[in-house]
Amino acid sequence: MSSIDTIYEQKHKEMTSVVAGLTKTVNRINLSRLMVILIGGAILFYIFQLQSLVLVFVCFFSLLFLFAYLVRRQSQLELQKTYFEAYLQILSNERKIVAGGPNIYAHGEQFVDGNHPYSSDLDVFGSYSLFAQLNRSTTQQGIDLLATWLNAPLDKKRILSNQEASGELAQQTEWGWDFQAKLLSNLHRKVDIKAFLSRYFQEGNFRFGNGFMRLYIHAGPILLLLAFVGSFFFSKMAAIAIILGLFHILWPLAKSGRVALFSSRIDKIGAVLGSYADAIRSIESQAWMSPAMQEIAGKLTKGDRDEPISEAFKRLAGLINNLDARNNVFVGLFLNLFLLWDFRQVLAIIKWKKTYEQYILSAFDTLAEVEAINSLAVWKRNHPDYAYPVILDDPLNDKMEAAGIYHPLIPAGQAVANDYTNNDHRIALVTGSNMAGKSTFLRTVGINAVLAYAGAAVAARTFRLPIYNLISYMRIKDNLNESTSTFKAELNRVKYILDVVAADSSSFFLIDEMLRGTNSVDKYLGSRAIIRQLARVAGKGMVATHDLQLSSLEEELPGTIKNYHFDIRVDEGQMLFDYKLKGGECKIFNASLLLKGIGIDIEDNI
Repeated sequence: MSSIDTIYEQKHKEMTSVVAGLTKTVNRINLSRLMVILIGGAILFYIFQLQSLVLVFVCFFSLLFLFAYLVRRQSQLELQKTYFEAYLQILSNERKIVAGGPNIYAHGEQFVDGNHPYSSDLDVFGSYSLFAQLNRSTTQQGIDLLATWLNAPLDKKRILSNQEASGELAQQTEWGWDFQAKLLSNLHRKVDIKAFLSRYFQEGNFRFGNGFMRLYIHAGPILLLLAFVGSFFFSKMAAIAIILGLFHILWPLAKSGRVALFSSRIDKIGAVLGSYADAIRSIESQAWMSPAMQEIAGKLTKGDRDEPISEAFKRLAGLINNLDARNNVFVGLFLNLFLLWDFRQVLAIIKWKKTYEQYILSAFDTLAEVEAINSLAVWKRNHPDYAYPVILDDPLNDKMEAAGIYHPLIPAGQAVANDYTNNDHRIALVTGSNMAGKSTFLRTVGINAVLAYAGAAVAARTFRLPIYNLISYMRIKDNLNESTSTFKAELNRVKYILDVVAADSSSFFLIDEMLRGTNSVDKYLGSRAIIRQLARVAGKGMVATHDLQLSSLEEELPGTIKNYHFDIRVDEGQMLFDYKLKGGECKIFNASLLLKGIGIDIEDNI
């Protein structure tokens, strides 16, 4: 068992014990509440028989306060239990991922794009993809931001910032689990809260109330209280109290349509904002050491005000929950009678908007940034042997150097590491037999470059590379909707590759077995012409092919093209693959052996 497995297992046992303890406590309080009702009712009935009004009142209110305390205590414990259950789910998810299981977070299917320069060929998005392994974001902004980092290279400054920030977070295991647990309730939530609030704040509902209403919500409850107290001394004050009470009920009732319009679209997100407040408070309160994380956390400062942004989130969540109380008819009637509750909460939200709107919306972006950084951090924590790559400055002259590089989506026990550098050539021509590892090696270089350009750790001992414009040609499919054959689709991709390389000298292409949709002669001649054209425009990249004749291009274009291969070893009729990249052209192919394995002997048919 690896060290990270041990850490997850130990913490999982600890959290399981905590959740079990809280469950027992909640059950005891449930039983206590029942006992208060049953035994308290019996005691109250007995005291009532004594005909002592004072004792009845004392007993009644004592039982009432005890019951209220138990309800409040249970509510607090339920919140703690929910949090620790989320914490436990986070740990369970990490244990499953480390063991090769699926991730509960979004897999990024919405970002799958067959026309993207490389993401489809390199399995960046979708089930069993890099994103599916990497993502730990729950907010739509966090998911979108992480996808953006994988869809195109960041600039070097941002790459280094992501490396530094995720490196610090990778060491903050307890903080990371706590942060994820606080946001887990947003998992699979369909509503984009930032976009929702942004639209909501722009609606005309915020033109609510006037000067008299703003003054009266403070003066009205006091006037009602004075009239009520005065009614004990002056009989005429009772009539005033009744008039004021009716006014406090009928006025909100007359405005209920406006209030309902104001509250109906926001009354369900109070709890969501509460979880955002808790997560943002975690960012604010942590003593960050790296300049990168200090800069990110610094975005949460709210101008010249001392109050943390998390408190603004918390206050809005509280106001929304307060307004939601009006949905209970009897509670709403009582609150409006004594406090003009509807108007008070609506005006408080309007005041909140004027003070905090611009800060709260930008805080969503900061929260998303930390979620995306945390995704990179968990990736590094789960793969302690991964290294942060060195990003070079000049894609025209600096060379790629990889030592011990392997595919991050292949289990560590099965992946085979290879070394590669293009310091003496621009195009690597990789030949080899079927299933020997050519395609996987091209994807290995590509997917690790994608990780490097996002600021993530890579599956290699060391990886040095400039920021290339990655493009690929691997999985070419026909398109029935567009009446496009496989060969036509291949031609379209070839033209795209050639155009990009000619226009952008920083491009790096990954081409796997081009022109499969035509006959062998045209395939060979066409492939040779395409590689020559790529060499002519100073293209850089890798080409994998079964066509051994293309290996002669190394002699034709020395210093530009270099041959590599993956081979097999045949032992007593069995094919053995070592998946190791070797210099030179391939000499051993396995098609005849594979055909023989299904009962077709090529030699018998010659």
